[in-house]
Amino acid sequence: MAERPPEEIEAARKLFAGPCEFVSGAASVESLPPATRPEVAFAGRSNVGKSSLVNALTGRRTLARVSAKPGHTRQVNFFDLAERLLLVDLPGYGFAQVSRSMKETWQDLASAYLRGRPTLKRVSLLIDSRHGVKESDRETMRNLDSAAVSYQLILTKVDQLKASDVPRAIAAAEAVARKHGAAHPEVLPTSSETGFGIAELRAELMAVAAA
Repeated sequence: MAERPPEEIEAARKLFAGPCEFVSGAASVESLPPATRPEVAFAGRSNVGKSSLVNALTGRRTLARVSAKPGHTRQVNFFDLAERLLLVDLPGYGFAQVSRSMKETWQDLASAYLRGRPTLKRVSLLIDSRHGVKESDRETMRNLDSAAVSYQLILTKVDQLKASDVPRAIAAAEAVARKHGAAHPEVLPTSSETGFGIAELRAELMAVAAA
């Protein structure tokens, strides 16, 4: 993991420690809020830890609601960070225990958002470090490639790996990323439980938003 200058880490810490308010939850394309400022979105399989990561980034426990039951996030949730950046929590994909029609509704909404959002700067695509990149992740990566949406693989739950296994998990994910045109080449390992990698991800997202 490339080291960020201390001043970038501190500036990002201050940004993410600033006011962060829930803006809206969009359950349809028509209810998406206006695209007024830079946005970074969080995507991944159900229960991969999206809401936990959003909470860890902002230093809050309950900003994004966390559930042990897959499929809890059922809409596109927008959070306004210090009036400088929107954090967007997308519905999970994969094994959510809901009807096929509901899954299709969520997928259509997420696809419409990803393809039609001019202010979307980056998608953080979360991968459970214990399981690696699954076929449902690869499908999402292909969709992001075809939509020409920049994305970066973020490993979650690395605290549940042996320390010696973390570099191997990173290398495996980076090997997959290299095969996808819209994927950022660097994979960032994180743990919402211990805070590992959170400061670096904050700095990455701040830099992306400012670009």
